[in-house]
Amino acid sequence: MIGRAETFLDRRDAGSRLAAALERFKADKPVILALPRGGVPVAFEVARALAAELDLLLVRKIGAPGHQELAIGAVVDGKNPQLVLNDEIIARAVPPAGYIEAEQARQLAEIERRRQLYRGDAPPPDTRGRTVIVVDDGIATGATVKAALRGVRQNEPRRLILAVPVAPPGTLEELAHKCDEIVCLSAPERFRAVGSHYVDFDQTSDGEVVSLLAEARAARPAI
Repeated sequence: MIGRAETFLDRRDAGSRLAAALERFKADKPVILALPRGGVPVAFEVARALAAELDLLLVRKIGAPGHQELAIGAVVDGKNPQLVLNDEIIARAVPPAGYIEAEQARQLAEIERRRQLYRGDAPPPDTRGRTVIVVDDGIATGATVKAALRGVRQNEPRRLILAVPVAPPGTLEELAHKCDEIVCLSAPERFRAVGSHYVDFDQTSDGEVVSLLAEARAARPAI
């Protein structure tokens, strides 16, 4: 996969092609967790092909005091929300007492707001003991995905898979030990921005996220 370069028509095309590479997990009855918003159309096609449950994986960064772009940690949604901290950055930023706890509460509130927007009152899935496939439309630096994988791992899935259409080889190497397996269709050595590997990379709207989640719930066979 390293060095291979592909171009996708749009996110739905990427999802269909990714689904073919994930077909072997269908018997596991996996839960597909999409990183919104762009990961949702990709994950929708995966969930449809695998007749699997589709849900969201909401992640919110905790920025350093006075430098919000510098992540000292992240809050990862789930049945048991997880706080993922970057000890190296914390040691440099030296946040005051109570700062992390206050930011955690603030980001959990934002996660809840977004959950209500996208999913209503439906509770997040219980991933303990299940095969979980985390899906995004592509990875650049991997910072958000890294936090997401650590958060999901702490909820003790049976198997944790990261599936993306495109990512740079170096980032894939950094993420390899954060999950059990990575499925990536294209890992060009000359990686550009994620969107440059798509013909159509228009922003995914909130309305599209809500619509696709509803369609996935309606289409999923009863267990």
